[in-house]
Amino acid sequence: MVLTALLVLLQTGSATMAGSPPVRTLEAGPPARATFDAATFDALVQEGIHAGAYPGAVLIVGRHDTLLFAKGYGHLTWARTSPAADPESTLYDLASLTKVIATTTALMLLVERGQVRLDAPVATYVPAFNAAGTSAITVRQLLTHTSGLRADIPDAELKAIPDSAALMARVLRETPRVAPGSRVIYSDLNAILLGEVVRHVTREPLDVFATREIFDPLGLRETMFRPPPRLRPRIAPTGVWHGLSIAGVVNDGSAFRLRGVSGNAGLFAPALDVARFAQFVMRGGTCAPPDGRRLLRSETVRLFTAKATDFGPKSEARALGWQAVPTGESVSSAGTLFGPHTFGHTGWTGTSLWIDPDRDLFVVLLTNRAYAPRARRPFTVLKQVRGAVADAAARASDAS
Repeated sequence: MVLTALLVLLQTGSATMAGSPPVRTLEAGPPARATFDAATFDALVQEGIHAGAYPGAVLIVGRHDTLLFAKGYGHLTWARTSPAADPESTLYDLASLTKVIATTTALMLLVERGQVRLDAPVATYVPAFNAAGTSAITVRQLLTHTSGLRADIPDAELKAIPDSAALMARVLRETPRVAPGSRVIYSDLNAILLGEVVRHVTREPLDVFATREIFDPLGLRETMFRPPPRLRPRIAPTGVWHGLSIAGVVNDGSAFRLRGVSGNAGLFAPALDVARFAQFVMRGGTCAPPDGRRLLRSETVRLFTAKATDFGPKSEARALGWQAVPTGESVSSAGTLFGPHTFGHTGWTGTSLWIDPDRDLFVVLLTNRAYAPRARRPFTVLKQVRGAVADAAARASDAS
């Protein structure tokens, strides 16, 4: 298997990864010398399972040219007879990681090619986005979530929308709730509109463009929208319907009504593919050796991943499409030790990717938190796990 070969690069301490005893605490201090091994990470990730936040998880930690740690924990459901979570074979509903892996990267390509201008009004590319108050909203404001649009279409209204055409028409009628450029409101509507920008400019759906221009060149062979039914046994479920686990159907109301392809959600992938994507970004836009092709200029990558807005410590800072630090959370999903140039993103289903370019370090943690959680506050538990894992990775990096 590909992953088996890659794991040869792991430090010798990782040979003890399997079978580590569970520890029910996130408060235990780091080892005397933190390393990229089971002793550093197992208790932290397993605590989320013990607390009932998620039935399984996959963790990969690495640098731009190597994987330092990779392991699956638990199972795809709470049943111990269900498949074990695996870094290479388990596909996850990435939720809002779609925003950075597919949508933002597509915009990076179009900006670099001169087909989209960041400070042009969105209506330049999507003429129907011309309701009162929207004509001056720019592509940059969509990317930084400073358009003033609300977070999403409310569930009650969304349920009454019959199909994709009706939903898109409703999104195009949205107007800002606050003055554009005045504050960050994290909004799925921004990403849906960015997907429309890609569709109008390229004259093809987001999934077609992203597959040809991003996923295929990077070798992300199992990163896809609308996975076929044959893959469902390998997909971590994100819901239950009439007692049956639901897997392979996007767990997002807007993306579901958009037939599974949307700028805000819909992408499925294994952790290994997300790690490969992280390394592509960390290499400044080049494919992995021996290919080494450049898909993006390093200047474009720096432009999109640098902090672009920061309205103070109680607000989340944003890059272009990416989240930056501070995250505005009382318990940050990026932890407390990642550096000031950190960027990343999280997904509602329980997914996350954080990159600290100063340390040349990334952390991919994929879970299916949305599947029948047993914890009272599964999202809070997951944020604690994310932060603890990021801090542990930073300490191990500093000690290496």
